[in-house]
Amino acid sequence: MRFHVLAIPHTATRKDYSACAFTQKVLKWCKMMTERGHTVYHYGHKDSDVICTEHVPVTDDDVLRKAYGGYDWKKEFFKHNTQDHANVTFNANACIEVGKRKQPKDFLLCFWGYGHRPVAEAHPDLIAVEPGIGCDNEPFTPQSIFESYSIMNVIYGKYKRSPHWYDAVIPNYFDKEDFEFNDTPKDYFLFVGRIIESKGLGIAIDMTAELGVNLLVAGQGDLRTIRNPVPPHVIHIGYVEPKERSDVMRNAKALIVPTHFNEPFGGVSIEALFCGTPIITTDWGGFAENNLHGITGYRCRTMDHFIWAGRNIDKISRKVCREWAENNFSLERIAPMYEEYFETLANVHNGKGGFYAVNDERKELDWLRRY
Repeated sequence: MRFHVLAIPHTATRKDYSACAFTQKVLKWCKMMTERGHTVYHYGHKDSDVICTEHVPVTDDDVLRKAYGGYDWKKEFFKHNTQDHANVTFNANACIEVGKRKQPKDFLLCFWGYGHRPVAEAHPDLIAVEPGIGCDNEPFTPQSIFESYSIMNVIYGKYKRSPHWYDAVIPNYFDKEDFEFNDTPKDYFLFVGRIIESKGLGIAIDMTAELGVNLLVAGQGDLRTIRNPVPPHVIHIGYVEPKERSDVMRNAKALIVPTHFNEPFGGVSIEALFCGTPIITTDWGGFAENNLHGITGYRCRTMDHFIWAGRNIDKISRKVCREWAENNFSLERIAPMYEEYFETLANVHNGKGGFYAVNDERKELDWLRRY
């Protein structure tokens, strides 16, 4: 199959942009599908480092500086707007470059959702898909892939969108080689994410204070916006590069992810599981699907729950955490789910029977199974 992958306009597709989940999805998707023999064109920042059939530069640092000025994205939150100079330039150049390479009925993957709509509208002969919806914006493509059933149903309800036969849920995916397993953690708990109250950092601080243990905080932002002065048991280690990210995760007793809002997926929680590190989360959103209570960690609704979870985290098998992550969220597991989806979609657009097309050579139907 042939895919035109539109990257994120305000970043470069590289591992060091680990704080941008959308960027990492593009990076891993290109590797995952290229290595399975598909044709993958990646359109993005010229300094991207991505495995693909062809990397096509459509933006650069000069464009980003003109759009956002000189800011340190490892300390500040990412700046972006679908109408800003970076997005407009990205889309204008992508429209041209896609036109040079496309064939009718190729797939156009809009990882930035509405931000890529101008490219899709410029190439109506391509099959546009939002391949990993992880926020509650209304999809613009006739067929969409959601990160979780939670976010799919939120969008169906919020926008009064009836279920589509060619919508699907395919979870986020991870390269297991990026995360090292560890069965003997150190004596600290960990929070990884933007330093904002809605991510639940205040709960993590209060919980670890009661437990009398250190809390390491990795992420963009200023701790003083949550607690000022910063409690002595809280240590902000700043933005962590990929290798540091794996190290700090695998050595933690648990990752605390007490997000207040309906977390569409919570990718950082799966990264921790790949390290064998249990997770302590809230009890809604993607966590209700991905955090097996009492098996990969605990889901909580009160401070009493969070404190009990912290005191009993050693009951969780770190080996089982790693196995759950590998079996359900690795590139090897998720790639066939995408292939099943796109083959089905191709039948619709290529006049091969659509919904009623029958594959007499099918030997299994396990694309949605959890292991």
